[in-house]
Amino acid sequence: MNLATGRARLWQVLAVGAMWAALAWSMSAQVKTETNTSSGKSSHEVTVERGEVVLVNGNDLVVKMEDGSIRHFPNVPESARVNVDGQELGIHDLKPGMKLQKTVTVTSTPQVITTVKTVTGKVWHVNPPGSVILTLEDGTNQQFKIPKDQKFMVNGQQTDAWGLKKGMTVSATKIVEEPVTVVEHQKQLTGSMPPPPPPPPADAPILIAQAEPPPSPPSAAPAELPKTGSGLPLIGLLGCISFLSSIGLGVLRKAF
Repeated sequence: MNLATGRARLWQVLAVGAMWAALAWSMSAQVKTETNTSSGKSSHEVTVERGEVVLVNGNDLVVKMEDGSIRHFPNVPESARVNVDGQELGIHDLKPGMKLQKTVTVTSTPQVITTVKTVTGKVWHVNPPGSVILTLEDGTNQQFKIPKDQKFMVNGQQTDAWGLKKGMTVSATKIVEEPVTVVEHQKQLTGSMPPPPPPPPADAPILIAQAEPPPSPPSAAPAELPKTGSGLPLIGLLGCISFLSSIGLGVLRKAF
């Protein structure tokens, strides 16, 4: 393939691509589509779960639920937060004894999505009841599948596919209503610190027991006098008493 042939082939490909792009744009421009969404009354379902922190080990959490069951929450993410007494705490801030409460609110909203497609053109060919080819306002022809029981407006009157004739200007509207339900989940995790131990009653005396020291054993009396003791003091005492007695007798004799 020479250079001239390659260039000709390239321009041919580009021309075909441009033609198909223009055709697709004109076809989409001739079919008007409108979508509306209507919402009904929402319903709310609230579920509350309560429990007490039993163990925190790294990112693992063990909670004793209100019904007495033990629930294990492995690999709690670092981004998880619980509102405890007004403070946002993470998994590493939780302590045994804390009370936790998870409130899940599920909001369900019924909706109806209505899609309206409108096309206007002149009948070029009809193959009832399956399809029709219309010449659109820009002069292009487009084939459309005819849904079951589809009605067309011709000169202000309604007809079906069998009533279409070449050259008629028709307008067709297709309405599709799709009911859906939008469900929204909202979670809220709150908690509280464990309560302090109760204080003693105000009118009850407080006694503090103290250990008494053990009694000391009685000292034993010495069996004998120390070696330094002697009978001399006793002899001296007896001598003084005899001396005084003799003096007293002498005084009495002189008096009588």
